[in-house]
Amino acid sequence: MAPVKSSLPKSSPPAKKRPPYIRAVLIAILLLIAIIGVLGYFKVTQIMGFMALAKAGAFNPPPTAVTTTVAATSEWQPTMDTIGTVAAINGVTVSTDLAGIVDKIAFTSGTKVKKGDLLVHLNTDQEQAQLGQAQAQLDLALLTLNRDRDLLAKRAIAQQDYDTAEASYRQFQATVNQYKALIARKTLCAPFDGVVGIRQVNLGQYLNTGDPVVTLQSFDPIYVNFTLPQQDLSKLAVGQEVNVQLDAYGQLVFSGNINAINSLVDQATRNVQVQATLPNSNLKLRPGMFGKVSVVLPEHESVIALPVSSVHYAPYGDSVFIVTEAKGDDGKPYKTVKEQFVKLGAARGDLISITSGVKPGDEVVTSGVFRLKSGAPITINNKIKPDAEASPTPANS
Repeated sequence: MAPVKSSLPKSSPPAKKRPPYIRAVLIAILLLIAIIGVLGYFKVTQIMGFMALAKAGAFNPPPTAVTTTVAATSEWQPTMDTIGTVAAINGVTVSTDLAGIVDKIAFTSGTKVKKGDLLVHLNTDQEQAQLGQAQAQLDLALLTLNRDRDLLAKRAIAQQDYDTAEASYRQFQATVNQYKALIARKTLCAPFDGVVGIRQVNLGQYLNTGDPVVTLQSFDPIYVNFTLPQQDLSKLAVGQEVNVQLDAYGQLVFSGNINAINSLVDQATRNVQVQATLPNSNLKLRPGMFGKVSVVLPEHESVIALPVSSVHYAPYGDSVFIVTEAKGDDGKPYKTVKEQFVKLGAARGDLISITSGVKPGDEVVTSGVFRLKSGAPITINNKIKPDAEASPTPANS
């Protein structure tokens, strides 16, 4: 029997629906493109407007306000500069060379003391008892010696007996002196005038031999030790003026004189050690401080000195800006600047010497140099110009 064919039409597979998130992504992309297009249009329009203004000469930057000074020569006394360390004339850490218990502290931390003033006393009860015993034996030996001397004169005893009595007396005398020395060694006194530091002991504390008690420094006057290269040795002399500046006191200058030049040049560094003495009645200088030392040389030199603020420091070279005149498109003159590379010399306070690049009479910008470039228009206002000194002294120093 033949198969029966169905007359019903075949159904086609259902169409795939697009996921909803794809439609959202497409809408977001279209919106982003539209926003970028609108922003780009406005930016291009803005740039074209600026270009049109610049071409028409209507977009000129405002002049930069600066201060200036006129370069001039001045007399400077040359110096040799180095770093030095402050040291006490006398300085020790007081300690005991015998062990014992502290039974008296006779000083206050941070105060002045005189040579011979008592600082610390250790307990000497045992030594005092031994001294008393030795003293009694000495007294007895002295009586025996005197008695034997009389008997010897009467030939009542032999010379040997007298010699034995005399030797016994001297032995006990040495014992007494020994105990007196032990007691004195447990009495710590100031070896020189000075200022004591912070005490490092307490009452009742047991001290071993060599334990520190307190520091003692004598620093009026005070030393400053420094070194200079051997090639500068010929420029040094005892009595030469020395100026010292320390970070702790800013621009305040302490002056003194060289008192000693080492007789030996260091073989490792080829430097020579120098020592200067400075008055220190106000005790501002303390041992251990360090600072800049300037040895003043006797000759003078003429230099062009400018404020340090006038120099534009850069890796490719240091420069200053010199004021010149230029004419604008309308033919009117205006102030402008020209960058001039310079070579720098020694600095002193707020000033620095210029060895080349600037000549006397040049008007040099002293502030605002970091905002300038060659050809930039400027306006000068020297009413606000800060002072520049070779040896500035702050008001609160």
